[in-house]
Amino acid sequence: METLESELTCPICLELFEDPLLLPCAHSLCFNCAHRILVSHCSTSKPLESISAFQCPTCRYVITLNHRGLEGLKRNVTLQNIIDRFQKASLSGPNSPTESRRLPPPQRPYTATISASIGTIGTLGGGSGTSGSSARGSPATSSHSHSLANHSNHTNHNNANHSPAVIAKMDYRISCQFCEQDPPREAVKTCVTCEVSYCDRCLRATHPNKKPFTSHRLVEPVPDTHIRGLTCMEHENEKVNMYCMVDDQLICALCKLVGRHREHQVCSLTERFDKLKQTLENNLTNLVKRNSELENQMAKLIQICQQVEVNTAMHEAKLVEECDELVEIIRQRKQVIAVKIKESKVMKLRKLAQQIANCRQCLERSSALITQAEQSLKENDHARFLQTARNVAERVAMATASSQVLIPDVNLNEAFDNFALDFSREKKILEGLDYLTAPNPPSIREELCTASHDTITVHWTSEDEFSVTSYELQYTIYTGQTNFISLYNSADSWMIVPNIKQNHYTVHGLQSGTRYIFFVKAINQAGSRNSEPARLKTNSQPFKLDPKTAHKKLRLSNDCLTMEKDESSLKKSHTPERFSGTGSYGAAGNVFIDSGCHYWEVLLGASTWYAIGVAYKSAPKNEWSGKNSSSWVFSRCNSNFMVRHDGKEMLVEASLQLRRLGVLLDYDNNSLSFYDAMSSQHIHTFEISFLLPVVPTFMIWNKSVMILSGLPVPDFVEGSSLEHQEQQQQQMGLCRQESPYLTGMKNCH
Repeated sequence: METLESELTCPICLELFEDPLLLPCAHSLCFNCAHRILVSHCSTSKPLESISAFQCPTCRYVITLNHRGLEGLKRNVTLQNIIDRFQKASLSGPNSPTESRRLPPPQRPYTATISASIGTIGTLGGGSGTSGSSARGSPATSSHSHSLANHSNHTNHNNANHSPAVIAKMDYRISCQFCEQDPPREAVKTCVTCEVSYCDRCLRATHPNKKPFTSHRLVEPVPDTHIRGLTCMEHENEKVNMYCMVDDQLICALCKLVGRHREHQVCSLTERFDKLKQTLENNLTNLVKRNSELENQMAKLIQICQQVEVNTAMHEAKLVEECDELVEIIRQRKQVIAVKIKESKVMKLRKLAQQIANCRQCLERSSALITQAEQSLKENDHARFLQTARNVAERVAMATASSQVLIPDVNLNEAFDNFALDFSREKKILEGLDYLTAPNPPSIREELCTASHDTITVHWTSEDEFSVTSYELQYTIYTGQTNFISLYNSADSWMIVPNIKQNHYTVHGLQSGTRYIFFVKAINQAGSRNSEPARLKTNSQPFKLDPKTAHKKLRLSNDCLTMEKDESSLKKSHTPERFSGTGSYGAAGNVFIDSGCHYWEVLLGASTWYAIGVAYKSAPKNEWSGKNSSSWVFSRCNSNFMVRHDGKEMLVEASLQLRRLGVLLDYDNNSLSFYDAMSSQHIHTFEISFLLPVVPTFMIWNKSVMILSGLPVPDFVEGSSLEHQEQQQQQMGLCRQESPYLTGMKNCH
């Protein structure tokens, strides 16, 4: 029904055709809508009768009118009959007004009724075929009046059951706009077509049950502002029913037909409504989400503020407690020192009193002797003087001789002159009292760090070395992740070495040829801080030539680092892993590599015929390396350089002065690269999807070569061009036939 109604809708008024005209272009148009088009072309200098043509609003075809004007156009009788049948079918449906009026009135307050009515009007305005069709038609007057009476009685019954607050809210009623009495009666229906609200009496008087009133849409009473809608700003009394996408504004049908929006892109109000509503809902959802995030953030900030208050109070209490303890310690020490001073004073005064008593006693004896001597000196009689003075003279001489004994020594230490109270050091410490903070982040000294194939020694420095209680070293394998914060938060993959007291530490048991990320954490009682991350790498896996794999015509040095072509046949036992084919003068390393990044160099010396690379353990030992799918080599035959794999060869550019070949095996990133180690030039890179562990392989046909393994990866190797590697790989894919040099090499010795 909705699809059919859209076909029966006028493109101007967006309603079902009324008195449709059949235009010469086969489209139809309401008579009134066609008349409005002609009226829009009128002016003071151009009356309506002088207009002889207008454009079809659907196809822009120019319709020419005769002297009869619109009356000269044919009526589309067939279309009118279809519309009449459509209206009858709509009236007989379950959602028709007739059926809806037979249903009991809704059990809800009037406020809900208004909302439902407004929603119905919005649906009608949006062009919904079902809603528009179901609203058409009118029942018999008696039935309609009975329904209205039932609705009125039911509303009054509901009001009796509601609280006073709800009744106050329901007191707002829509008045009849057709009543002549004052005040007007309460409206029971609003006619969407007439845009007027009617009471029961006025509705029966103005809308009898016959055409054209049966097609009017009746809804529950709604305010006038809700039913009339918006009018066009350029065409008076024309409702807006389109949306101009160019100017982003509401327009009417005349604006699109003859106004300035004629060439603009327009859409229906429903389409624009849905799109704008969806956009607004999405933006609203984002805004609500953002508000929720802000609320969470604000809640966290408030929580932090509360925590600050709690921590501040705790630290203030701790400060008072600590200072009180210091004051108590000072008070106790003051008492102890005061007691010591008093005890020393008593002891010293006791000693001094004893010395004073001794001095007084000596003084009294000396004074008595002096008096006696003075008495003897007054004697003039020689005989008496000699009799008395001899004894006195001996005593005076004896007293004079022993004067040092008689006069006691005075100890100056007893005067407290060498006793001092010096608290300057303690005062300086007290002046430096402050709360303890977390130490500054330490700094890893990469230039001091060292590495072997399975160990890394990390060195670091700290500005707050004296305030650091201990250090903690954390490390993990570097996976190329640039976001160190998220890498640090993935705690499962980190190894931790706690309680380090020195400024360096050696980590053992690491993978060879692997890059690691290191953090150092400085810790004290106040907290901890991390250093900036440092990327350190272990050296390549060291290896030597395996004598059990060497061809019987090769001689290895005692340290198994040099191999030399020796034509003299040596007696060597045959083993499955030994190179044994004719011309396959090769040897393999004594390690199998299944992870990490490894670099080794080969000193080529004067050799001009060799093949160096890697191979699986299963690679055949009776043919040249690179002639099978299990080996990859860089080779030289006199002045020609090539790379070989699976029997396919490709010439590459290299210097004839090549004396030191660098080999980089990046197992984790599936690549094998060759470099001129002397000139730091990249030669070639194989892109390999490794399936099994690989072993370094070496073949020579003249002279000797020497191996240098366990080396760190040079800087020029890390900066090699990936673009060049891809170009080399593309060239390798184009090489589909065996090189002519392969045949020549068989006879080249």
